Amino acid sequence: MTPRPQGTQGRGTLWGLIRGFRRDLLGALPERLYRAWMAEFRNPLIHSFFCNDPALLRLILQERPEDFPKSNRMREGLAPLLGNGVFISNGADWAQQRRIIDPAFEGGRVRASYPAILDAARAASLRLQPGPQDIEPQAAHAAADVIFRTLFSLPIEHRIATDVFEAFRDHQAAQPLVNLAALLPLPAWMPRPHSRRTRQTAGRIRGLIRDLVADRQRAIAAGTAPKDLATKIMTTPDPQTGRCFTEAEMVDQVAVLFLAGHETSASVLGWALWLLAANPDWQDLVAAESATLTDDFASLSGLRTTRAVFREALRLYPAVAMFVREATRPETFRDRDVPRGAQLVISPWHLHRHQRLWVRPDDFDPARWDTPEGKASARQAYLPFSAGPRACPGAGLAMAEGVVMLAAITSRWRLQVTDRQPMPIARLTIRARDGIWVSLTPR
Repeated sequence: MTPRPQGTQGRGTLWGLIRGFRRDLLGALPERLYRAWMAEFRNPLIHSFFCNDPALLRLILQERPEDFPKSNRMREGLAPLLGNGVFISNGADWAQQRRIIDPAFEGGRVRASYPAILDAARAASLRLQPGPQDIEPQAAHAAADVIFRTLFSLPIEHRIATDVFEAFRDHQAAQPLVNLAALLPLPAWMPRPHSRRTRQTAGRIRGLIRDLVADRQRAIAAGTAPKDLATKIMTTPDPQTGRCFTEAEMVDQVAVLFLAGHETSASVLGWALWLLAANPDWQDLVAAESATLTDDFASLSGLRTTRAVFREALRLYPAVAMFVREATRPETFRDRDVPRGAQLVISPWHLHRHQRLWVRPDDFDPARWDTPEGKASARQAYLPFSAGPRACPGAGLAMAEGVVMLAAITSRWRLQVTDRQPMPIARLTIRARDGIWVSLTPR
């Protein structure tokens, strides 16, 4: 059994849920969600439906995604940081943003980014020290190094990269997954009730990103810009309008890419390392396989066991606990009326541990991916990067990063659990309440 909080029994009160959401979203929700196909929650502030039925997931994410845009309520919590970035935008804005961003991730992007990922992974392995420690900060450092090398061709030791990394760490601590801005149906003109700390950390991050974007614009104009992700995105015109991102729009997109490419990767990497510490047989297999990792991109395809381990970490501890769509018209789900404006919650956290969709859902078992049952479950109930038109365009990069990081670290270090078992909580990503503690010994 892998650690997870036990859900509540019964429905609970509205204010009990709000308090629980701010302290421990995963434990505040009912335990029955791990078996339910759908669950309805209704109170004076919000009317929502948890959707675990694979048929509903296909309908919402793939068959009719235009009828179920990102929830405007849920985007309120992320707006101070992400502005109108592609992660939370809708409609024509989102379509235009994807037309510009998607080409940067097509073709050989993973191959082109492989040297940067490998350098960051080797640097992370060398930074580690022996003894018991919270591995989450090291995972965050490593993931930040990857995103800065691939996005701006800067190692994490660069001053601005370090400043952004530290600011994101502060923002993660300041920002709950659900806040009053998401729960209250406020008119557009009314100021949102974000905490002062949330506004300050978001403003600091955006100011630093603005400096990076301005520097890159000058380099592009001078013809000296490296051919990395930032340059590709900033110089790609919308094929329909011919317009490139403005500087302000690019700040939004870089904030999204840092959140998606750093916070999420850091979260899963920390959990994956703990899972290897808790399962030494699998750790030894990954360490043995790491000997085949070389500077040649083709060597990545040989890390099949390591990939299975990282996929299993993504299943048990998906970076984003849940995301929300909104019904734009009345619907009928499983013979139940769904009104216009209802919040449709899709929870990879519950879906990936659903007792009707997975065999031994709370167990760590990378071998499941080669079984008929595991493959069937993956088709129905595996959404680490969402699905449909809004699926993460950087999924391939994220998978490559995770596999290379696990191989590089286990090749140099043996990981063991300590007496401090981590307990997941949901903030911007799924983190551990008091850190993810492991003990490291040189191999």
